[in-house]
Amino acid sequence: MERLVRAGVLVIGVDRRDPDRDVAAAANVEAVRAAPNFVFVPADLAHCAVESLVLDADVVFHLAGVPGVRPSWGPGFAEYAESNIVATQRLMEAAVRLKVPRVVLASSSSVYGRTGGGASPETAATAPLSPYGVSKLAAETLCLAYARRSDSATRVSALRYFTVYGPRQRPDMLIGRVLSAALGGPPVRLFGAGDQRRDFTFVDDAVAATLTAATVPASGVFNIGGGRAASVADVVRIAEDITGTRIPTRPVAARDGDVPATLADPTRAREELGWQPRVNLVKGMTRHWQWLNAEVGHDEAAS
Repeated sequence: MERLVRAGVLVIGVDRRDPDRDVAAAANVEAVRAAPNFVFVPADLAHCAVESLVLDADVVFHLAGVPGVRPSWGPGFAEYAESNIVATQRLMEAAVRLKVPRVVLASSSSVYGRTGGGASPETAATAPLSPYGVSKLAAETLCLAYARRSDSATRVSALRYFTVYGPRQRPDMLIGRVLSAALGGPPVRLFGAGDQRRDFTFVDDAVAATLTAATVPASGVFNIGGGRAASVADVVRIAEDITGTRIPTRPVAARDGDVPATLADPTRAREELGWQPRVNLVKGMTRHWQWLNAEVGHDEAAS
C-alpha cells in the first residue's frame, strides 16, 4: 500500500478495523493516511456493498482475512469462514461483474499441510492440517473458479506466502515473539521439541512479489518463499547473535494444525514473475530487531 501511494497510484484501502478506534490499524496507515491519493474505507467485505469499492479498479489486492492456525479450531472457525471464504466470494462476484482486470490474493503455505520436509511446487497435493489452512485453500479455489468462468475477464494471481516476517509482524508469530523476549518480553514458547522448520520470507520481498503479480501477464498460483528453511532453534540462535541477549524459552505441548516443516519451490515465481527474495534471514531479523527497538523507544517517549 505505501509503495503504491508513494508511486502516485490512487489507492482505496478497505479494512474492517477503523484506525480511529484501533491502534494497530492506525499505525498501519499512519504513513499514507494524509496522502491525497489514498482513501481509507472502514468496511467488512463479508457484509458491505463491495461493488462501489472496486468500481473502475485496475487491480484488487485481496489481503484481507483472519490469520492464525491455533485459534481456528472450535467455535472460532465461524469468523474464519465468514472473513476468509464468504468475503472472498463476495469480492470475486463484484470483480467479475465489473470486469476488474486482476485480483491478487494472499494465500498461504498452510494449504500444503504435511509435506515430509521436501520443497513444495504449486502442483503438490494440498491437504491442510488446520481449519485456517482449509479456509485459505477455499478462498484460493474460489478465486480461481471465478477466473475460469466463461464470462470472466478477471485474472487471478494467488500467492502462497511462506511465513512472512519483519516490521509490523503480528506479535504472536515466532520471530516477533523471539525478538520481543530479548527486550524483556515473556519467554518464547517452544511447541513440542521446537524442531519445526519454516521457509521465512521477509516482508519487503513479499511486497515486491505482490506488486509484481499485479503487472505481469502470468496468473494462477505462485509460491512466495525462498526455498530455504530454518528451524525454531536457528531463529533463537540468530536472535541471540543479533541482540547479544540470551533468549528465554519455555517448552509446551505441540499443537494440532502445526506442520513440521514448510519449504517453497520458488521456480514458477522466479520464471514467470521474475521474482526472487533478496533479504536473507539474518539481514531480515536484524531489520526487524531495529524496527522493534525504534517502536519501544517511541512508546517510551510518548508515555
